[in-house]
Amino acid sequence: MASTRREFLLRSLGSFGAVMLGIERFGLLNAVAQSADYRALVCIFLNGGNDGNNMIIPYDDYQSYLAARGPSGLAIEQSSLLRTGVVPNVGAEFAFHPSLAGLHTLWGEGKLGVVCNVGPLLERTTRTSYQNRTARIPLNLFSHSDQINQWQTSVSDTASASGWGGRSADEIGPLNASVFSPVTSTAGTPIFTTGNLERPLAIAVAPTRLDAALRLDGFPNPPDNDPRYLEMKRLLSLDGDKTLVRGASRVTAAAVSMEGAIRFTGDPPVPPFPLNPRTSLGNQLEQVAKMISVRTELGMKRQIFFCSLGGFDTHNSQVIGGTPGTGTHASLLLQVSDAMKAFYDATVQLGVASDVTTFTLSDFSRTWVPNGTLGTDHAWGSHQFVMGGSVRGREFYGCAGSNATVFPTLAANGPDDTDQGGNARGRWIPTVAVDQYGATLASWLGVSNADLPAVFPNVKRFDPTTLGFLT
Repeated sequence: MASTRREFLLRSLGSFGAVMLGIERFGLLNAVAQSADYRALVCIFLNGGNDGNNMIIPYDDYQSYLAARGPSGLAIEQSSLLRTGVVPNVGAEFAFHPSLAGLHTLWGEGKLGVVCNVGPLLERTTRTSYQNRTARIPLNLFSHSDQINQWQTSVSDTASASGWGGRSADEIGPLNASVFSPVTSTAGTPIFTTGNLERPLAIAVAPTRLDAALRLDGFPNPPDNDPRYLEMKRLLSLDGDKTLVRGASRVTAAAVSMEGAIRFTGDPPVPPFPLNPRTSLGNQLEQVAKMISVRTELGMKRQIFFCSLGGFDTHNSQVIGGTPGTGTHASLLLQVSDAMKAFYDATVQLGVASDVTTFTLSDFSRTWVPNGTLGTDHAWGSHQFVMGGSVRGREFYGCAGSNATVFPTLAANGPDDTDQGGNARGRWIPTVAVDQYGATLASWLGVSNADLPAVFPNVKRFDPTTLGFLT
């Protein structure tokens, strides 16, 4: 079966790609045969601004947490928290939200780490430099649309036409053996996935079969013998001397080739998926796992995937009154934890657990002090999960802040808060730039140190460039 698929790929990816993109038959077959050299990044964007302050909770200093969040009803009971043990980089014990049992298991196995207090930055910023306006700060702080763009592009002082996932794909795309896109999204085509050269592939999520996840509208399935389909393929080979026609034909030809290739993959099972019950993020990660399972057939050595889950803009009803371990945020975190744990287990089954790194992003964290309507408001620095067999787990990563550790001082009007005075809300100034977080991931994927500035234009403003959470 593998040999037949390879021969098919040489026909489907090569029929257009070899002519238009210079891919040779021998080069494709040789690379497919040697595709053990494989790595993938999987981005999970928590849309709306995840409350990191109720995701990672101080256990040793629980009373400070309770004093800030207890009166408004947001404090999770200490007895229900999932303890981390003492975190070496901080010298204190923390705990996960009780909905994160799956991720807590991976933490205990050393397959999960936390990167602390990350956010968009233009330069290293302190409370003093922020309040004195001596530090340049990102445009339109605390705005959803602006912060989403800055997390996904790593550019915080101007608009960007591409994202750092897409620009990473520009750098690693040539390592692959086909015209198949190195960046795939199960959540549309956000700016994260757009490169200067590479364009993302958007596919349908499970339970849609993988071989039906990318369809050509207007043709029968399969279309191979349809006269209109054959004529379209013929037309794509015409007028190659005209720049606009040649450009449009190359894009269309690549899409047709990719549709043909993915249609031939079948619908491989990827246990422990499907989840029961199915969830939005679970369906996305199931389809990503299927894509990874056919990496050899597709001639892929490097891939980037994007998934997204919304609902994290919890200005109200973040918890259920009287039972703060339940409610909107608890349900979302449960979905994240279950889906990520199942995905990690699937990579183990596929033999690529150390070759796939999954990580979270979100607009921002939320205020330390709740807003009085069982909710929290927009903040800045936030904590993120990184998961995989190459993660140096059971540790918090970042850059030391005012307290000489990577974890911020949890105090409104404290040394890490943007706010001052009696009405301070607790919006942590990031100590880690998105550039550093992303550069660590991109470097592991295979982007060279020399090429990092092409992916992260401002990365040289931060020291260290990478954070050491991957082997």
